[in-house]
Amino acid sequence: MKATPKILVGTLAAGGALAAILVGFALYGTGSNLGNLAASGPCAEAAPAAARLAPLARGEVAAFDASAAPKPAPVVAFKGPDGAATDLAALRGKLLLVNLWATWCAPCKAEMPALDRLQAERGGDAFQVVAINVETRNLDKPPAWFKANGIAHLTYYGDPEGKVLPAIQAAVGSTGLPTTMLIDAKGCTLGVMKGPAEWSSEDGQRLIRAALGTGT
Repeated sequence: MKATPKILVGTLAAGGALAAILVGFALYGTGSNLGNLAASGPCAEAAPAAARLAPLARGEVAAFDASAAPKPAPVVAFKGPDGAATDLAALRGKLLLVNLWATWCAPCKAEMPALDRLQAERGGDAFQVVAINVETRNLDKPPAWFKANGIAHLTYYGDPEGKVLPAIQAAVGSTGLPTTMLIDAKGCTLGVMKGPAEWSSEDGQRLIRAALGTGT
């Protein structure tokens, strides 16, 4: 009679082991995706494009940080050139280079002509530079600066409510300006540049071509 508890314990242990084996078979033996959650997120398809960009972060765009695991871009709303509300989702369907800038930011102003040239050379159905001014006061100053400095190819976007800057900085871990995000046509962040860059340089153009998947 004293052996009965031992037999029972042994039976339960065997049953537990069998259950574990069956669970393992269910997860992996049948091809379930549950064993590979890291590769099945909403931006899993963007990973190969981001990987292509990593070795191209050199020269004029050396500070570009390609996303190891692309995530959906932050949901942010801002104003279009006519003052109407818009957001990044409204621009989805093309590769976006989203740049946050201000007239009180000297590096921002220094890189703006290169962004304007990039838009002139690459802008279209497949690509757009989205420069969002983050100033909340003296709102006539940024568009006037555009005009005075010959920035003719960029659409003017602004965030007078001051919500875009903290949202994007929190999402990408940036603490200053300019901050630039490269977002694919499905709204996934391929990488981030913290600081200015000569975006219209060959290094910048090469990065954009790789993100577009084109060789020219």
